[in-house]
Amino acid sequence: MFLVLWEFEVKPDDKERFVQVYGPGGDWDTLFRSDPNHVETRLFRDITRSNAYLTADYWRTRKAYEEFLAVRRSEYEALDAATENLTLSERHLGSLESDAASINCEPKSGPAHQDRDRV
Repeated sequence: MFLVLWEFEVKPDDKERFVQVYGPGGDWDTLFRSDPNHVETRLFRDITRSNAYLTADYWRTRKAYEEFLAVRRSEYEALDAATENLTLSERHLGSLESDAASINCEPKSGPAHQDRDRV
């Protein structure tokens, strides 16, 4: 699984439109869903900062995401330009990759687990 995270500070008067554009079923999600390797897009609102939002775009693999960007670059850039007026700032928080075979997040049982650091 590959995850791309962005943080946005939304203009106060544009929050409703931002949610329509960036949320599930919005313009960004529609563009991403045109690729069968896009898993889902989630939109999160920060409960402590009323104008802060986070998008989480899930892809099957990093390679699939990079291929999507290569093929759909002009559409991506056009949508980015068309929606940049909704925000005061945006910041790429990270692109995260997991390998289910090498990352074991299953809880350990027994007392030894209580002293271990969590992943």
